Amino acid sequence: MGKYVLVTGASGGIGQAVALKLASLGFNLYLHFNRNETSIKDLLNQLEPFGGDYTPIQANLEEPDGYKKICSQIFSLDAIVHCSGNTHYGLLVDVKQEDIESLMRVHVMNPLMITKELLPKLIQKRSGNVILISSIWGQTGAACEVVYSTAKGAQISFVKALSKEVALNGVRVNAIAPGAVETPMMSQFSEEDKQLIEYEIPMGRLGVPEEIANGVKFLLSDESSYITGQVLSINGGWYT
Repeated sequence: MGKYVLVTGASGGIGQAVALKLASLGFNLYLHFNRNETSIKDLLNQLEPFGGDYTPIQANLEEPDGYKKICSQIFSLDAIVHCSGNTHYGLLVDVKQEDIESLMRVHVMNPLMITKELLPKLIQKRSGNVILISSIWGQTGAACEVVYSTAKGAQISFVKALSKEVALNGVRVNAIAPGAVETPMMSQFSEEDKQLIEYEIPMGRLGVPEEIANGVKFLLSDESSYITGQVLSINGGWYT
């Protein structure tokens, strides 16, 4: 029986790329999604040729107990890759409290609770990985994305703390901090704005989701067996 990985946010740009990469490597997958049923059905069709066990799980991580619906459907488990995410653009003084709470649930509270509830499965095996897809803004902060930056920074702190707590149990915990990546989250930017961002990036282009998925592949592999508590920056040299 192959290894099982939970991928949250599997219907998003990065989540889909991660799922496809891991399926190509022989992993079985639990595929979390919320509203985008069309996207998850399309992903399942793309995964079919790989011949693994792929289980879709619908849950709303904007809700306080969103994690429970996911955890109740997880049985065998070898790794968790947290890809779920949303964002909010605007000045902090203009952000509504409910938007702050929603974003914190998606990026901080529910990932923490999912990990908490499922961690014993990894500890019991004395082997496993937890990976959070954080952000460059969790490292540097961004004006007009203060809440998002705060949440992503919290993810990095979570990784550094938990990695110390479970290292002797054979569980590794790391984060990936993408820069600007060509995903649906970038759709709110005009082509002119995207060009301005590309101009700031030393490599002169946006990243693609497959490059983030390659980082996940590396962190799940034995090639990274002595790496834990770290943040892998995949950003084309932006803000380094």
